[in-house]
Amino acid sequence: MEILKAMQLASAGMRVQGTRMRVVAENLANADTAPENANGEPYRRKMVTFKNVLDGSTGVYRLRVDRIITDRTEFERKYDPGHPAADDRGYVTMPNVKTMIELMDMKQAQRSFEANLSVIQAAKTMLQKTIDLLRA
Repeated sequence: MEILKAMQLASAGMRVQGTRMRVVAENLANADTAPENANGEPYRRKMVTFKNVLDGSTGVYRLRVDRIITDRTEFERKYDPGHPAADDRGYVTMPNVKTMIELMDMKQAQRSFEANLSVIQAAKTMLQKTIDLLRA
């Protein structure tokens, strides 16, 4: 039944976007986390990669989380000579998390999640109306 395939696809989309939102939340929570000492490395931003996987039972490609990878871009440097993790010039190495980018990623994931939820709700409504018609 095609409506069930649509619901399965939408639920797969919701799962991957839920994972994406969790990773973004982790990034935001650690955006200002400095290392404990000058030799330590701060938190590295994480990113989710996706892949399409063919579902053999339905013959439909579904979106799945491929990997959660770390962003290898440069760390930010902040001048704070009193910080325990400051180097000999007074700079502290900070995470490579940019809050505005994370907030945009979160908003995009949220919208995608909501769109998939709308598909499930519409399919559920159609199924319910079909059942109501068959009862009459």
